[in-house]
Amino acid sequence: MSTHTQGDEVRVVDNQGADRYEIWSDGKLAGFANYRTRPGRLVFVHTETEPGFEGRGMASRLVQGALDDVRRRGLGVMPLCPFVASYIKDHPDYQDLVVSGEPPA
Repeated sequence: MSTHTQGDEVRVVDNQGADRYEIWSDGKLAGFANYRTRPGRLVFVHTETEPGFEGRGMASRLVQGALDDVRRRGLGVMPLCPFVASYIKDHPDYQDLVVSGEPPA
């Protein structure tokens, strides 16, 4: 998953060992979205933008890339993270990914 804008190389990766999606800009970690794995879904619990990357749309690009990957993998999401929930609300084309169930412990 990579996008190019204004000379910056931006890529979103699933760091499964850390249970989070990460967004990298020109080789620097720009932010991450922590998740918990549950059967058939990922539960997003926290999204954070690194200092120096705020206000550049990195969190939105991160969540978009993560949700696109979730869709490709045939999984659903539980957006417990307020930012992820707001992103889905503002982008209803991702609403079909939202599943209900027991929140993680």
